[in-house]
Amino acid sequence: MWQYHSTCYKSVNQGCNRPASAMNSNHKPMTMRQYRALADFRYELRRFLRSSEQMTRRNGLTPLQYQLLLQIKSYSDPRSATIGALAERLQSKHHGVVALATRCEKLGLLVRQASEEDRRVVYLTLSVKGDRALERLARWHRDEHRSLKGRLVVYPTERLSESELLPD
Repeated sequence: MWQYHSTCYKSVNQGCNRPASAMNSNHKPMTMRQYRALADFRYELRRFLRSSEQMTRRNGLTPLQYQLLLQIKSYSDPRSATIGALAERLQSKHHGVVALATRCEKLGLLVRQASEEDRRVVYLTLSVKGDRALERLARWHRDEHRSLKGRLVVYPTERLSESELLPD
């Protein structure tokens, strides 16, 4: 999970020691339009995630399995898809990704290959079965992502005045 802190995001693996009072650099109170913009953004994001979770389960994968396959496929260099790199991309702990990869390997969705230089490093690649499952779901997600155009909008609430933020 990403945590918002003023001007930066930190992953759960990096931790954060800043107090909640340090999160807001703008001391102006929130306006109703800003609350509405944030609520609308979260609503559309949650709708997308919920439909994604449902579609993924209907296709025989858990949402985390789909996310793992997607992240593995996204690497142009197969030697980049290590447990550590994937833990960061999934915002999970190392041991959690090891367990997830083990479950996916047992299902025949991916293949592990130990590094020849350092046997502690393991590369993950998709199997033919995993690639097919991912392709089917990724096409649906791509189309759903395109349908969000204009609905999942991030307004620059810090820079615009209330009148510029949202049309009436």
